[in-house]
Amino acid sequence: MRSQRTRCVGLLMAVAAILALAVPARADTVVDWNVHATNMLIVTAGQSPPVSTLHLAMVHGAVYDAVNAIDRRYQPYLASPPARRWYSKDAAAATAAHHVLVGLQPTQQTALDALYAESLAGIPSGHAKEGGIAVGAAAAQAMLAARADDGRFGPFRFTPGTEPGQWRPTLPMMVNDPNAWVAQVRPFLIESASQFRTRGPRALESRKYAREFNEVKSLGSLDSATRTMDQTDMARFWAEGPAIFTRVTRDLAAAHPVEDNARLFAMLYLTGADALIGCWDDKAYWSWWRPITAIREADGDGDPATEADPDWLPLINTPPYPEHPAGLACVSSAMAKTLSDFFGTDRAEFSATGANSGTTRSFTRFSQTIEEVIDARVYSGIHFRSADVQGARLGEQVARYRDKHYFRPVRCR
Repeated sequence: MRSQRTRCVGLLMAVAAILALAVPARADTVVDWNVHATNMLIVTAGQSPPVSTLHLAMVHGAVYDAVNAIDRRYQPYLASPPARRWYSKDAAAATAAHHVLVGLQPTQQTALDALYAESLAGIPSGHAKEGGIAVGAAAAQAMLAARADDGRFGPFRFTPGTEPGQWRPTLPMMVNDPNAWVAQVRPFLIESASQFRTRGPRALESRKYAREFNEVKSLGSLDSATRTMDQTDMARFWAEGPAIFTRVTRDLAAAHPVEDNARLFAMLYLTGADALIGCWDDKAYWSWWRPITAIREADGDGDPATEADPDWLPLINTPPYPEHPAGLACVSSAMAKTLSDFFGTDRAEFSATGANSGTTRSFTRFSQTIEEVIDARVYSGIHFRSADVQGARLGEQVARYRDKHYFRPVRCR
């Protein structure tokens, strides 16, 4: 099956990776509804990256199943509603996205209905449109039913500790993550949230721990004298999180038809969602303290190679959940690997402008983004390096599992 996929898709995707960067951006129904979904979930509802990524996975998983039921080139994710090849893929995509979003955000139905009416208005009336609507509705219903009682919004919270190495709430919020329940959500693709358990943090009295401690203490402090301007920009740029990958994917989608984009965005978010679920499960398992706690309380860690600074602050505010592994590294690695899988190559020239930093960073490979994320979270002062490296490995493992088990071609055309 793998060799068939390589023959059928690899060359086309490699070429497409180059073409996607040369063609002016244009919107299609999948991209339009990605914009609507991110606006609704992130801007309007204020959902955090882990929560919004889970919900974007639901939206785009349904969109993929709806469009793929008509296109029929790949395995369905959840369902393949009955469809004719001449049904409108745009009507199917818009309907699936709209219906799942209404299920997720029922208080926003009026606004979503207006966007949906606008999408359908551009599609000629007739049996093709009606068929696409029916397929989209069926795919959305299947997704909402499959994700009912999946663990979202549960009561779970991280367990604070008081001993050296144990996580506890930190400045500036001093709270327990209200979205800690992500750790107990049923995964979309992988077998269990603990399937790719990391090796864990460095032992407190080890040389490797002291080396990582002193690295983040120096490079990640708010008033660091060793961090360069580019390193500071890198930290602020990546502080925005996985939204950067969303914008990059929209740009890359410009050269592709709606059926390819339906698959691309579904792969991106379903893989990213499972990387975050696995990551939050791993955070709960290790419950490791943040650099701000470790540095301020180093006098009690039993390591003579570490020195306390009770007033130390990081460049970027510390999130309200355990340190290991790094969440951004988990999801970024999953998404970067997904992009390279879809396009059949790691090589791609692209740029992105950070909403936080206001600066633009350019890349020549998808994997280069992961190299930056690993460094950036150290420069931010919120992670030890091993948490970033192991988080990136976890995300990559999720992507490899997805590549082996999901979104595979049914046959060549």
